[in-house]
Amino acid sequence: MKKNININFQKAGKFEETRFEKIHNITFENSILASKLVAKEIAELIRAKQKENKTCILGLATGSSPILVYAELVRLHQEEKLSFQNVISFNLDEYYNMPKKHIQSYHYFMHLHLFQFIDIKPENIHIPDGMVSKENLRNYCLDYEQKIESFGGLDYQLLGIGRTGHIGFNEPGSHFNSMTRSITLDFLTRSDAASDFFGIDAVPKRAVTMGIGSVLKSKRIVLLAWGNKKASIIEKTIEGDISSDVPATYLQKHGNTTFILDNEAASLLTRNKTPWLVKSCEWTPELIRKSVVWLSNLMNKSILKLTDNDYNTHGMSSLLAQSGTAYDINIDMFNHFQHTITGWPGGKPNADDTYRPEREFPHKKRALVFSPHPDDDVISMGGTIDRLISQGHEVHIAYQTSGSTAVSNIDALKFIEVATSFCPSKEESYYSTLLTDINKANATEAIWNLKKTIRQKEALAAVRHLNVPDENVYFLNLPFYETGSTKKAPLGDEDIVLVRDLIDRIKPHQIYAAGDLADPHGTHKVCLDSIYQSIEILKSKDYMKECRVWLYRGAWQEWDIDEIDMAVPMSPDQVLKKRNSIFHHQTQKDLVVFRGNDIREFWVRAEDRNKETAQTYHKLGFADYEAFEAFKRYHF
Repeated sequence: MKKNININFQKAGKFEETRFEKIHNITFENSILASKLVAKEIAELIRAKQKENKTCILGLATGSSPILVYAELVRLHQEEKLSFQNVISFNLDEYYNMPKKHIQSYHYFMHLHLFQFIDIKPENIHIPDGMVSKENLRNYCLDYEQKIESFGGLDYQLLGIGRTGHIGFNEPGSHFNSMTRSITLDFLTRSDAASDFFGIDAVPKRAVTMGIGSVLKSKRIVLLAWGNKKASIIEKTIEGDISSDVPATYLQKHGNTTFILDNEAASLLTRNKTPWLVKSCEWTPELIRKSVVWLSNLMNKSILKLTDNDYNTHGMSSLLAQSGTAYDINIDMFNHFQHTITGWPGGKPNADDTYRPEREFPHKKRALVFSPHPDDDVISMGGTIDRLISQGHEVHIAYQTSGSTAVSNIDALKFIEVATSFCPSKEESYYSTLLTDINKANATEAIWNLKKTIRQKEALAAVRHLNVPDENVYFLNLPFYETGSTKKAPLGDEDIVLVRDLIDRIKPHQIYAAGDLADPHGTHKVCLDSIYQSIEILKSKDYMKECRVWLYRGAWQEWDIDEIDMAVPMSPDQVLKKRNSIFHHQTQKDLVVFRGNDIREFWVRAEDRNKETAQTYHKLGFADYEAFEAFKRYHF
């Protein structure tokens, strides 16, 4: 369909376009293999140009998406002698009024991840200058554009995609023929960058970017998208109409573009979300659940009211042929979803547990709740913790990171001023130094320790409200997080040892962990990996054979109904108790640093999500509960 598609992508990824898709795309299990293949394609292009004694003109992107590509290019240079001597690079964009040495500048980013490790000539590196005066900015942009043209245009353009659909910083409203220029950033774009700048107020409002027209002149375009945060915009871009409201849709006009996606980013494409509409399906139990929920919502009927005609007229006749009548499917699905609902998350004593999510024995269980940050536990499963405690189970809470970066300087200042008013005279100089540092926005070790302590005390207050004993609360402070900046280290052996040893000490019957990979700053995934790797080490031990692992979602989203294995109902009183527990995290209210694109406070998000889950169950034909907390079982 498209020209010049790298055969390595086709072999290693999942390639199956449907009538809904307007841009060539390939899906991979994860971003690691995909990134290596993208780097390989770039390397092959560089080497082909070298054989012809020609320069290779690369358009490069920043952000989290291309980091693994750059890491592989560095490896190819260091281990396989890939030379960049013939490469001339042009970066897409840069924040305006951003000095090159600023740690959030794209100039800094590119040198940090790529340029300092390869042999590209410094004079061949072109990154928009974020410090050009307003008077000279227009001419500067024209010169940037002309410089690209002077080298014959871009041979290869690497792209990411923002949740507004921007490529580069071409926000909604950008014109098809737009060239390099200054642009005002969308609020959502600035919100997504807020975690890197310690709050949205510090995120620049303007940027310099290559235009849509600049990008479309490239001979080859590859766009990277990872994670379920990008799923919605990927679906709109690949399957939607061309519109300035979603600038990335202009790529539909380019004859040699490939989107490289992971499973999560591709999850809302029609062939993945509702495959029965586009192809013959293997009707697995998972797909049947997904399709029946979809059909029930589409028809606005409860499961037991769906008819043969409903199935036949919506692409599901093959399911009827396999499973019998609508009545048979409906009963089976109704029973499945009914069995996920339980008011006994630790198992119900002296009851038949054949169809319950948790087993009945032992009656008193040890539950270990891992919380990536010091509030994810009560936000995501505060009602379940309360239920476990009230039903006599032994609950332990482990906070994996300090969450110190999420405490604003305004909140830290408040605590310093309170402490100063009570401190002995001999400590006045210490608090005076803290005050000076916080007022100058100096990120000193003492300030980080203060913020860490604030989060710890808030966490203790929150779980005390649920009657969790202090001695059952652990602050692991995993080393990967404790870097003193928003850029975290990779997961290391020390992190895994801390998690592994705690599991081995408690010997839990249940482990609860955050399976929310939409976390905007990536900490949840690293924390979950530390648990998975620890379980892998410990799984042969006798107590682990009796342990079940339950994954909850965080503040950002909920499991889809068809994914839920255990739904724990909450009464109105329990919803209020959970809310009051969350309120103890005062620094994460109102002025919260990492709010993301959702302006609601975390307690409101959690409450709305729990109520929406209950409403969804009710629409499917189940009892009208106030709220649900949902879990998916992880089988190891």
